[in-house]
Amino acid sequence: MTKRIRAKYKIDRRLGENIWGRPKSPLNKRESRPGQHGERRQGKLSDYGQQLRAKQKLKGYYGNISERQFRSVYEEAGRMKGSTSEHLIGLLERRLDAVVYRAKFVPTPFAARQFVSHGHIAVNGKRVNIPSYRVRIGDVIEVKEKGKQMPLVLEAMKSAERDVPDYIEADHNKFSAKLVRIPGLSDVPYPVHMEPNLVVEFYSR
Repeated sequence: MTKRIRAKYKIDRRLGENIWGRPKSPLNKRESRPGQHGERRQGKLSDYGQQLRAKQKLKGYYGNISERQFRSVYEEAGRMKGSTSEHLIGLLERRLDAVVYRAKFVPTPFAARQFVSHGHIAVNGKRVNIPSYRVRIGDVIEVKEKGKQMPLVLEAMKSAERDVPDYIEADHNKFSAKLVRIPGLSDVPYPVHMEPNLVVEFYSR
């Protein structure tokens, strides 16, 4: 088990928010941060602290992707015309593992990454095992035959905890989904308030 997978249970407590909206979040039972000093009262964050926290929250939400990968997405968003913060969200939501999670094929972003890595997803009929693969509008994402039998998938599709957002067209009878448009910040069903503008400020320092 990787350090990232082990540490995911501490992310909510470290940030003080249930960032995935999970009923089983440890934050629901214990609101303090992890570690021996977690019970201490946290002082008011500086501007830098708020920016760093916004970055950690957004990066953590997408399966706690690496800093190098996250910064690369930010830099690409910065090269695009228009709002960098809106483009940042759009690019993150176009990750294959994010689309698989949004389509409710799996219960969490972490499960989505593993599901894609293990070769259970095809894009336009071709197997893709790269979680960061960039999905384009109109691409058809399908669960491969072996994945269709997994209890994880069947339970996720039946779950009433969250809905498929309107920028993804999902057909659970065919185990397929399609990205119909690139979402903006207001379109994405985050369980907590995300501040990509502060992420832009963090990297612009």
